[in-house]
Amino acid sequence: MSKTDPVIIIVEDELAIRKFLRTGLRCEGFTVYEADTGKRGIIDAGTRKPDLLILDLGLPDMDGVEVIKAIRKWSTLPIIVLSARSQEQQKIDALDLGADDYLTKPFGIGELVARIRVALRHANRKEQSLSNDVLVTGGLKVDLNKRLVSVDGREISLTPIQYRLLAVLAKNAGKVMTHRQILKEVWGHPYQDNVHYLRMYMSQLRYKLEIDPTQPQYLVTESGLGYRLKTKDE
Repeated sequence: MSKTDPVIIIVEDELAIRKFLRTGLRCEGFTVYEADTGKRGIIDAGTRKPDLLILDLGLPDMDGVEVIKAIRKWSTLPIIVLSARSQEQQKIDALDLGADDYLTKPFGIGELVARIRVALRHANRKEQSLSNDVLVTGGLKVDLNKRLVSVDGREISLTPIQYRLLAVLAKNAGKVMTHRQILKEVWGHPYQDNVHYLRMYMSQLRYKLEIDPTQPQYLVTESGLGYRLKTKDE
């Protein structure tokens, strides 16, 4: 394998799933290491310097959210969570603590690879200068420096709150943002539980940006969790 291959650590206790992930990801050009416990995953995250971590929430030695909390004390490493369908609150907790994305079991390797590439691009963008902070996805363009928004070349007028909402999603394009994360960023900590505010302004934003607000191309709902601004490669 090339030294420039992105390095991924899989933290998963089920051997069959690790084998499935290892085989699929290596075929896609990733260097893969495996850990079958949370403690081992935390150690490997620090010693192997991976580009991304794939984390199962149901580990034998500790809760997956504790792994996220431990890693987030010293690293912004992209983390994609694997979860069972019945663990919605755990998914919310994981995202609130700093996970970048999640996949519900069962899932296909193609979908996982797409999510990995989005997470890696997002991590790379965070390292770039703000002078390059322009998001283009489909016909939507968000220039965070000039505070300009356009769709298919037509400038869109937004209220200050509508712009702040879009800016938060644009800065985290491709990443699932929970209701609480968005509310804290846009309205502040006292409003973090006022989901009706968010839904109202998201509806307004979709009306201005989407061809069909009921079938959004850009501002997609992650059911029960929050929202994601889709990137052009999703």
